[in-house]
Amino acid sequence: MVEKRNLVFICSLFLFITIINGEDPYRFFTWKVTYGDIYPMGVKQQGILINGQFPGPQINCVTNDNLIISVYNYLNEPFLLSWNGLQHRRNSWQDGTYGTTCPIPPGKNFTYMLQAKDQIGSFFYFPSLGLQKAAGGYGGIKIYSRPRIPVPFPFPAGDHTVLAGDWYKRGHQRLRHILDMGRSISSPDGLVINGRGWNGYTFEVEQGKTYRFRISNVGLTTSINFRIQGHTMKLVEVEGSHTLQNTYESLDLHLGQSASVLVTANKPARDYYVVVSSRFTRRVLTTTAVLHYKNSKTGVSGPPPGGPTTQIAWSLMQARSIRWNLTASGPRPNPQGSYHYGMIKPGHTIVLSNSAPWINGKQRYAVNGVSFVAGDTPLKLADYFNIGGVFNVGSIPDKPSNGNAYLATSVMHADFRSFAEIVFQNWEDTVQSWHIDGYSFFVVGMDGGQWTSASRSRYNLRDTVARSTVQVYPKAWTAIYIALDNVGMWNIRSENWVRQYLGQQFYLRVYSPAHSWRDELPIPKNALLCGRARGRHTRPL
Repeated sequence: MVEKRNLVFICSLFLFITIINGEDPYRFFTWKVTYGDIYPMGVKQQGILINGQFPGPQINCVTNDNLIISVYNYLNEPFLLSWNGLQHRRNSWQDGTYGTTCPIPPGKNFTYMLQAKDQIGSFFYFPSLGLQKAAGGYGGIKIYSRPRIPVPFPFPAGDHTVLAGDWYKRGHQRLRHILDMGRSISSPDGLVINGRGWNGYTFEVEQGKTYRFRISNVGLTTSINFRIQGHTMKLVEVEGSHTLQNTYESLDLHLGQSASVLVTANKPARDYYVVVSSRFTRRVLTTTAVLHYKNSKTGVSGPPPGGPTTQIAWSLMQARSIRWNLTASGPRPNPQGSYHYGMIKPGHTIVLSNSAPWINGKQRYAVNGVSFVAGDTPLKLADYFNIGGVFNVGSIPDKPSNGNAYLATSVMHADFRSFAEIVFQNWEDTVQSWHIDGYSFFVVGMDGGQWTSASRSRYNLRDTVARSTVQVYPKAWTAIYIALDNVGMWNIRSENWVRQYLGQQFYLRVYSPAHSWRDELPIPKNALLCGRARGRHTRPL
């Protein structure tokens, strides 16, 4: 009771200080991470729960809110959360990947101090260590616009989160063991929607009203297609960007991607299938939830509506149709289109090529011939404390190499406030999905074949969407523009978690020689210290 009173007092004090000083509001969360029985595919499995929930608690916040999330690890293994799409302005300390943050040891606690700085939109959090993501531990993040910032659509009657993706019946530790042995894991056993299988979840709507659905692909290895029987969807937002409001019957979401659609309940009052199916897989996986009209007495029946399966051209055309809403406000009052990204000339071009080499007799994945292996100390801490021998800047080339692939703790240099062009080149037969922590970037082009300088003539330099995760189709390329305005150590990775675990990632060290708190926040006083950083002092240098 005393602890509860103290917590209430602290929260009240923070609120009082916030009101007096005019600071951005604080939101407090206490999460207990445990194992627990879950039944996503109809059979009992050990899952990772947060406060007894799978999926974990929803984070609802407003632009610029401060999020104080105290995480208690009751697992028998280290644990770490990352925040897919949150940019952590000046604060890669909180990014939650092993390159930036020490894991929370079993039985210990760590408090993340995040801010939804200058962001709106739909995102998610997830466990970033090993294959823990295969056991759950993920949840949705909604960042609402501030009250005075106009939103380009009427406030919906409801706001639903859809966390969908592939699922394995094998536990995450077993999956990790298989990969560590150099063997491949089989195809997923199925798909889930909000942690449940066939017709296991219900979204309730009222006839005549419009609802927002925030959809994220939280799976390990598989692109998905989302659709609602008998209903069209109006796309309004992608990973923090308001889009042109095109209407779709179904929508592709690749690994790690998030999007928002508006759905109007304008059909006869009964139940309808909400369908998620796999894309570009030999065996098409399908699962369903239920769209339940209030007072409906007729359940779903018959087969769910089919969708696209292996059609690359269909998916490419849809991706190109997703455009920025130039007149809509983003997190600030000024229109999104007031930032003329296409008028800025990149100072540097980086070409990243993925591959699937065998190294030392085991399957690995690589970027520009380098397969990432973690150092004995998080890279951000090694950089801060000047600990030698953990990594070398420039240990990965910025163009593909023709030599044999090798293992390294790969870190690439980038100058603060530079503007870069990054080309993702994919010569493999599978769709790739790439994510960059700490940033949103402009997807200026994608097409088949080899990227060359002549490919720039086909770039969209006016109204392409800004996002943090992008797909690259088989034997194709995708190009982005990115303003490197966020100092820190940032993970660039495959969102296919098998490929990420086996080396298809690296870190981009965005460096400012000023060492100013204006450019980067100091190391948190509560920072966990591990590896060769253990025992160091966290006083700002």
